[in-house]
Amino acid sequence: MSIQVVHADDHEPPFIGGNYWEVTGIKIADGAGLKYAKWLASEWRKNSDFAVEQGWIISYSIIKNVHARADEPDLYIVRVFENMATVAENEKRREAYFAWVKKSMEKMHEESGNRAEYRTIMSTVLLQEMKFRD
Repeated sequence: MSIQVVHADDHEPPFIGGNYWEVTGIKIADGAGLKYAKWLASEWRKNSDFAVEQGWIISYSIIKNVHARADEPDLYIVRVFENMATVAENEKRREAYFAWVKKSMEKMHEESGNRAEYRTIMSTVLLQEMKFRD
């Protein structure tokens, strides 16, 4: 006679959800790599550091597609965060950000439009890390 032992994990999935990764693919216009790199190293980095300080994101990085084909992004901009914010939390974050950045929404849209001259956002995906259940 054999006895089957049922473990608690037999009824649990093998993974648990981890951090979220927002990945944006960027195509850079010919000859504009340095201009965009300078913006990323200044404004974008300053904004990202603020988001880390506030606890809104855990980390951020820029990944270069070294051998990008014509239909692929040149860069991937990655922001990692622990969980999705509620609508109310997003409103608080927006208010805190505008108080910190000291720019109007109109000014920020204008600046973003200016970057469209030398970079194209190809896509943005939201991924969730899957961690093995211990």
